[in-house]
Amino acid sequence: MIVLVVVLAVLVVALAVALVHRSRPPKALQVPRTVRRILVPFTGGSLDPTVLNAAIRIARAEDAVLVPAYLLIVPLEYSEDSPLLNQVAVAMPLLEAVENAALRCGVPVDARIEKGRSPTHALRRLWEVEQFDRVIASAPTASDNGNARGGFTPRDLTWILTNAPSETLVLKPAPAEDDEPVQTQHVGRRPRRSRVLAQT
Repeated sequence: MIVLVVVLAVLVVALAVALVHRSRPPKALQVPRTVRRILVPFTGGSLDPTVLNAAIRIARAEDAVLVPAYLLIVPLEYSEDSPLLNQVAVAMPLLEAVENAALRCGVPVDARIEKGRSPTHALRRLWEVEQFDRVIASAPTASDNGNARGGFTPRDLTWILTNAPSETLVLKPAPAEDDEPVQTQHVGRRPRRSRVLAQT
């Protein structure tokens, strides 16, 4: 009888410990303060492979973590906490492709999705809660027909260069050889030449 009481008491204590442990919030990912973090923000369902490969090379050279951040734009007719499932469906495979390209080169990745009314609003929200050692942004790519596509607008780039909390590099990829927008499946392709447009 005493043995049964002891066994029951042990089981009750074990169950209580398990419940308390489960109710605790998970610990945040512990990243050493010495590890550099390079933010590569993008939006619109594409990221130029030249910019991605440049960011991977820089992250590898600096032993840094690459932080690709897809910026979801919330239209004014929706509340800011709207799920935006269609945009998330575009963002997830693109972030996965970026992560695979970086991991193949031995670069750790910590991907993000941030929402905002505009790209700069989403970036401001991201910068309010996280710190980065470098920001790499893409200027629009000029296609053969002269139309700009992808990347941030000149107005957004001016805002980024003015307000970025850390060193900022703006890359302008060379004109694309075709008129097809760069989509998820093109991430990690052999890069075209690019030039530095601005740096702070």
